[in-house]
Amino acid sequence: MPQKEPSFSIKHWSDDDKPREKLVQNGKSALSDAELIAILIGSGSRNESAVALSKRILVSADNNLNELGKLSIKQLTQFHGIGEAKAVTIIAALEIGRRRRDGEVLKITKINSSRDAFELLQPRMGDLGHEEFWILYLNNGNKVLTSALLSRGGLTGTLVDVRIVMRKALELGAVALVLAHNHPSGTLKPSKGDRDVTAKLKRAALALDITILDHIIVTEKDYFSFADEGVL
Repeated sequence: MPQKEPSFSIKHWSDDDKPREKLVQNGKSALSDAELIAILIGSGSRNESAVALSKRILVSADNNLNELGKLSIKQLTQFHGIGEAKAVTIIAALEIGRRRRDGEVLKITKINSSRDAFELLQPRMGDLGHEEFWILYLNNGNKVLTSALLSRGGLTGTLVDVRIVMRKALELGAVALVLAHNHPSGTLKPSKGDRDVTAKLKRAALALDITILDHIIVTEKDYFSFADEGVL
């Protein structure tokens, strides 16, 4: 009979290399990103521990958890030792982290600057692999009445229905809007399409006595403001 492959589960590691025990004894901040991921996946492969495997996965994502969060199940399962169940666990954990960060910015209820709009919307769209177009609906004190996802597209664009935007503004009694969409490519330069849709929405809003305060392009780390740059 063939010999059973040796186990690389965490319980078989040396006492100094057990991230679960390390977390209990020293707290969560004492663990590296790789050790935290190792706890999620539990075990590695025949020739690689969970920490070593986690380090290799992180290297493929430039040691950036935001980049890691963009990987699909198919991409994660390309790593020997990562099956579908472990891939799902990693993705779910990173999504919880993203939603937690999203919840922390909900305290932003008033838009005083383009930075406020960016801080509110970046957790929702900054690291997406596709474009989304969002609208912030504001009252006359620039307080956020609601934020709404208008459309979701592919890698190169989304469709914007002006009628839907204005109908919701009238329903809410909004007097001002902030437009926002993300660029998965990371570029902050507005395209001709970005400028055209901004002008189209601005004309429609003007007819209803609604102000377009800004249109921001969001990337993972930065943003472009039409208002700040004087191109609104």
